[in-house]
Amino acid sequence: MVFRAFRLAIAQTQDPAFKRVLWLGLALAIALLFAMYALLLMIVQAFTPDALTLPLVGEVGGLATLLSFGSIFFVLILSIFLMVPVASAFTGLFLDDVADAVEARHYPAFASAPRAGFWAGVVESVQYFGLLLGLNLLGLAAFALSGGLGIFALWALNGFLLAREYFTMIALRRLSREEAGALRRAYRFRLWLAGALMAVPLSVPVVNLFVPVIGAAVFTHLYHMITAHAADRNQDPRPR
Repeated sequence: MVFRAFRLAIAQTQDPAFKRVLWLGLALAIALLFAMYALLLMIVQAFTPDALTLPLVGEVGGLATLLSFGSIFFVLILSIFLMVPVASAFTGLFLDDVADAVEARHYPAFASAPRAGFWAGVVESVQYFGLLLGLNLLGLAAFALSGGLGIFALWALNGFLLAREYFTMIALRRLSREEAGALRRAYRFRLWLAGALMAVPLSVPVVNLFVPVIGAAVFTHLYHMITAHAADRNQDPRPR
């Protein structure tokens, strides 16, 4: 079920409607990363002296400029950890568009779901953004102190949180919050696996820019697959 959802989501990247949302999500992700880079650059320049006097060497100038250029590579490394909260931040902004494109192609028998609205999506996304940002900054420290082994624990944790957020927001388009929560708990392990498989490429610079939109498509497929499976087992009171 999980791997089929990923295969279908990736196969649809050539769909014109899906491609438009994909490029929009890519542009928004890059914009947020550049905003974080600009903030880091301001901090570096504000706290770095123009010159530093070293023993036996004398005065060394241009430190702020040198560190500013070095911060570009630092942000690329940070993107390994920051793209998870970026994915969370933009979930509510393009999730409806992705879900509509997926359903139009693969689930045309379903009636169009009501859209959550821009501000409702923003509020839902912000609830997870701070948590994911804090956890991933802690994960950066754990990664450094553990010789890189901490990344596996971070993937597992991010997988759980991303699965919870993405699936809940998809399910709320058609179910009540209580029904969505019950369905998520009943299929928690499959959803966690999908979230973990999403968290891994989010740790790959450049590739991670495309993952948030594809992840929304994956969880749209998973919602329909799970509700169909639950309906067959008489577990889902209102799958459509």
